[in-house]
Order: sequence, then C-alpha cells, then structure tokens
Amino acid sequence: MSPIPRSARKKSNSGVYHVIFRGANRQEIFHDDQDCRRFLTTLQKYKIQTDMKIYAWCLMGNHVHLLVKEENESISLVMKRLGISYAMYYNWKYRTTGHLFEDRFKSENVEDNRYLLTAARYIHQNPVKAGIASHPAEWKWSSCLGYYKKFVYPPNLLDSHFLLNIFSSNESIARTRFKEFNERINDDQCLEGYEDSRKRMTDDEARAEIRKCMESLEIPHVKSLPREQRNEVLRKIKAINGLSHRQAARILGISPNLISKA
Repeated sequence: MSPIPRSARKKSNSGVYHVIFRGANRQEIFHDDQDCRRFLTTLQKYKIQTDMKIYAWCLMGNHVHLLVKEENESISLVMKRLGISYAMYYNWKYRTTGHLFEDRFKSENVEDNRYLLTAARYIHQNPVKAGIASHPAEWKWSSCLGYYKKFVYPPNLLDSHFLLNIFSSNESIARTRFKEFNERINDDQCLEGYEDSRKRMTDDEARAEIRKCMESLEIPHVKSLPREQRNEVLRKIKAINGLSHRQAARILGISPNLISKA
C-alpha cells in the first residue's frame, strides 16, 4: 500500500504561526542551559538571515513553542533548517543518532490580534500549567521576561513592539497592560490541545512508576544489566508520562546519555 501523502501546510494570511517542535517519542531535547542557549542562538541566526519576526517562545524539556512571522522565507523551510541544525548539534554532543524531533513540526495560523495575544499568553503560561513554575516570569527560557523589560537570552531575538502596541502606543502603559493580560487565569487551548500536558513527578512518584516497568527487577539492578536487556527496560521507562531523562537517570544511577540512546 502506498503511503498517504502529507497534506500541504495551510498558509497564514497574516504570515504569523504558532509552532511546536516536540521530541520524538516525547524524549527530552534540552538537558541543560547550554542546549537551550544553542537552540535560541540558532533561531536568532535564521531570524537574521530571513528577517523573520519572533513574538514569543518557550523552551520546555521535551518541546518548544514559537510564535513567529515569516518574511523572506517560508515558515516550513525556516523551521526545517532550524530543526536540522539543532538536531546535528544534539547528536554530536550526546553521541546519539536518529531522529530527535517528531516527523514534522506542528503549527497553527494566527490570523488576528486577539488570537495572537492568546497564543503568546498560552506560550508564556506553559511552565505554570505544566506544574514546573508558579509564575510565568520564573521560567527563564521563555520570552516572558523580555515583555517585562528584563533580560532574556539572546539579546535582540524578541520582537516585542508589535504585541505591546496592541495595548498602547505608550510603552510603560503597554507593558503594564500586557503583564496583567499575560498573567490572567484562563483556560486557553491552542493547537487544539496538542500540547503535552505532563506534570513533573516527585522522585517518590517516579520510583513507583519505574518499578511498574521493571517487573521482578530492582532499581539498582538496571545499570548492571546486559546492554540489550537494559535498553529494553529503559525504553519502557522513557515512555512514562511526566518523567524526565535527567530524573530517571538520577534514580537509576546511570548517565542520561544511556537513556537518550536506548
């Protein structure tokens, strides 16, 4: 049977898209600050090359949100180049092979200012709704702090003026109004609920879930298993909803690289 052809990505009339990259099999794609900085500097490189506008972003453990406007190059081409470039870095650093991201990035068209602001708020509140921050400004790997006139890395990546001007032409008033909107309690759903809604587990919860995958094995036994048997166990553990590679590695007493490569 011939494979079903992909449907063409519907072009946004405004040129603005909410984009999500997610790790293949929900694997983590950022393990430390260096990884986050590398992704953002790569994004900045393609922004400069194509004049793309970056209205918001948020880097989570196993996925990325971007709110962008295409300019001199289609969003599909820019995101493909971004994904390939970061995956090459990741595979080199962690000595892994194969696909890092899901087959295609997900996107939705943003056609009006109301939904533009909703998408930005949804992106900034992602860490809060995932249970890993109590306030949007606590998460340093999002664009939220830039809208609050605080430092975000890298400088000059964020194009904040367009969204701020929706609230007021006076910058001070605009920032105050944006902050109030950005932190408002809501039930926003973007990309039709595609978002990974996993909550971070406590170590006790994680140990209990890991034991369910191991049948008669004990946690200390994993690191001394033969390679193939160990990888089989690790693949089951990687699929646990809400468990990061780093947390699993800490509990199992092994390197995160072993989990990533399993």
